[in-house]
Amino acid sequence: MTKKVFTVDEIKRKLEQYCVYQDRCHKEVEQKMWDYNLIPEAKELILLSLMQDNFLNEERFSKSYARGKFRIKNWGKQRIVRELKFRDISAYNIKTALKEIDEQEYLTTIYRITENRNNVISEPNIYKRKQKLIAFLMRKGFENDLIFKTVNDIVQKKTS
Repeated sequence: MTKKVFTVDEIKRKLEQYCVYQDRCHKEVEQKMWDYNLIPEAKELILLSLMQDNFLNEERFSKSYARGKFRIKNWGKQRIVRELKFRDISAYNIKTALKEIDEQEYLTTIYRITENRNNVISEPNIYKRKQKLIAFLMRKGFENDLIFKTVNDIVQKKTS
């Protein structure tokens, strides 16, 4: 089976569609280009073209990524930062992305998901219950001090 060969223009159009469908980071686009076995010069040309035509915008990607992961998956800031770093996003863009998360909404969310989780944990031992909640919130990527405060507030409220 022979691999289909595309012209640089065809690949550029495919990548434009790829970027239009959903905001992408450079790393994802470069991975996609790698699949096409392009020569370095062609990669540079396509990447430059995608950025100039605003198909590829790292700042826009990081902002929408942070908003989406927070609102839809209820991720904490630490998890979002970790995932953005994994995608080679600059520190400046990560900082900008975190500004997309409203502080009040952030606190409301951690309390809401902790409360929901607390209601489904059937552990009678208060210490084990707290441990399970803390582990859950750490996986979600919330900050330690916020986790302990929230867990204590919610478990105390439940027991009193």
